[in-house]
Formats: sequence, structure tokens, C-alpha cells
Amino acid sequence: MNWKRYAETAARMRVPSGFGLLAVYVVCARPAAVSVAVGAAVALLGILLRACATGHLEKNQRLATSGPYAYTRNPLYLGSALVALGFAIAARVWWLGLLFAAYLAAVYLPVVWEEEARLAELFPEFSRYAAAVPRFWPAGRRGAAAVYSGASTGFRWALYWKNQEYNASLGYLFGLIVLLWKMR
Repeated sequence: MNWKRYAETAARMRVPSGFGLLAVYVVCARPAAVSVAVGAAVALLGILLRACATGHLEKNQRLATSGPYAYTRNPLYLGSALVALGFAIAARVWWLGLLFAAYLAAVYLPVVWEEEARLAELFPEFSRYAAAVPRFWPAGRRGAAAVYSGASTGFRWALYWKNQEYNASLGYLFGLIVLLWKMR
């Protein structure tokens, strides 16, 4: 299998296939007050992680190693996984959780591999960073990202807005509205 081609296809299909997954979710979800409360809290953690990460992300200009990137190389995808888990909990349909997990594995893993290959080409220091910081699940301690000069930049709202992360927050709110509507 040509992984590069698969990753490119997965990246292009990420948004359109996500809408198909959303349609299945809306039809099949069976939310209840407790499941929505717990699921919304878990999903909110994912939204907050994504928001924090984008405030440190200068795409293709600087290797992000500060903030959440000091603990995981892919905080945006970890945040997305938490959002998916939260909404799966809220839905109270176990197979939707499996569907979300399969979707994340099929679509996001190849994209992660391709993005990391591109980062290795753009930034010579990526290999040291990758050796010190886990790909997905954060280490219990801060990775070696702090050793890079200039890596200690703080969160910047301008990057949050430039990276359009507010769209994830709007999607989260839309999802909650749908769940509350289905509960009535």
C-alpha cells in the first residue's frame, strides 16, 4: 500500500467523511441528562487542549515544542480524540464509540505519519524532539522540548484566531445543542 497516497486521501476526506459520521451520530444518538453532562465535560477537555495547542502553533514556520507540545507531539489530535470520546459517552450508543475510534485510526493516524515526515524535512531538530516527546499519549513529565532555544513561547491569542480553532468550539456547541434537542 502506498501510505503517502493513503495519507493524502485521508487528509482530503477528513472533513467530508466527518459530516457523514455526524449524520449517523445525529440519527443514532440516544442522549440522557447524565450522559450529556459527563460526555460534555470530557469533550470540553478536548476542546480546551486543542485551544491551548493552537495558541502555540505557527504552522510550517517554527517547530511547536511549547505548551501542550512539550508533552505530546500531537495535542490537536489528542484533543480531537477526547472530543470524540465525550460525544460517544453523551450518545449512550456503544458502537458509536467504536465507529469514532475506527474513524480516528483510519483517518488521523496516516495524517499524523505524513505530517511528522513533513516536519522532519522542514525542521532538522524534529528528530531530537520526537525522541523526547511521545507521539500521542502524554508522558507523565514534560518532554525535552524545553532544551530548544526559543521554544518557551507562551500561548498567543493571535495564533488561536489565525489557526481558526474557534471552529472546533463552535462545533462543540452545535453538538451540545443537537444532544439537548434529541433529549426533549
